[in-house]
Amino acid sequence: MNIPHWLPADKRAALCFTIDDVHPAKGRDAYEAGGDLDKGALGHVQWLLERHPQLHTTLFVTADWREIDAHITRHLLGKVPIVRDKVYLTKVLPRGTMRLDRHLEFVRYLKALPHTDMALHGLHHVHKGRRIPAEFHERNQVECEEIVAEMIAIFREAGLPFSPGMCPPGWEFSEELGAAMVSHGLKFIASSRDIRTPISPNAVTAMSGVPGVSLIFPERVCGGQLLHFASNFQATSPLDRAIEIIESGGLLAIKAHIVKNCCGHIALDGMDELYRNYLDAVFFDLEQRYGDELWWTSMAEITAFVDGAASVGTNQHYGEEPRVCS
Repeated sequence: MNIPHWLPADKRAALCFTIDDVHPAKGRDAYEAGGDLDKGALGHVQWLLERHPQLHTTLFVTADWREIDAHITRHLLGKVPIVRDKVYLTKVLPRGTMRLDRHLEFVRYLKALPHTDMALHGLHHVHKGRRIPAEFHERNQVECEEIVAEMIAIFREAGLPFSPGMCPPGWEFSEELGAAMVSHGLKFIASSRDIRTPISPNAVTAMSGVPGVSLIFPERVCGGQLLHFASNFQATSPLDRAIEIIESGGLLAIKAHIVKNCCGHIALDGMDELYRNYLDAVFFDLEQRYGDELWWTSMAEITAFVDGAASVGTNQHYGEEPRVCS
């Protein structure tokens, strides 16, 4: 499972920092998700970027966010078989409310952030039935194609550049979604999170999202057409876990969610001052320990590096037999 040649020759390990659920909601809405710009959660991100110039952040942005609550609020409907799978079991925003091209100040702020790229995080981030955030759950390929096409169109209409990858809402990934992503030219997928499995070069994911893929190395999926990344560290993870990943020559993939308090539900990895200060301490420690040996990078940059090496005939180094989507 070890993939030695996904790193530049002068680096021993890498670090990525990604943040999910970014959209234009403000404090006056159900919850703040970036819309208050530097006065809100994104201000914590900007603070980290200014203190750590080598840090690169990927914001997984939703094109037209509609989810209000990630938990069932229409409880009676949720008890009715068949019907409950055909309706939203929580209130949702009208289409277009949070559409990126209607929030151009938000878009301008994102584009001005240093060392930051945006990638895709669904169209509406909501699904009918009991799996509310899992937008691609049980979608066929045609449906996935339509959703991916619409989210890309909104990003382009808003003038917001995006990297060629996606973190699907609710970690929901399938062969159908993978095929749709490939058909639209996307290159990487981040659809697993595991902050519990002990670190080793052979460790595989067994928590949220796709199981059985490498916990600390990028890995080919979908017949080799997409590069998969697993998140393996968050606010509740001890510094020792980060050090173990780096000592194993892996990718320290740090996850956050932009929303801390979603309608009373507190995200342990929500981007607040406490998590910001913890990450600040972790980054300073890693800077002191590893110096230039640590590659501060992004999933998009790793993907470009791997694809560049593959184009000159070294793709045999990027892992074992490519997996299919599952």
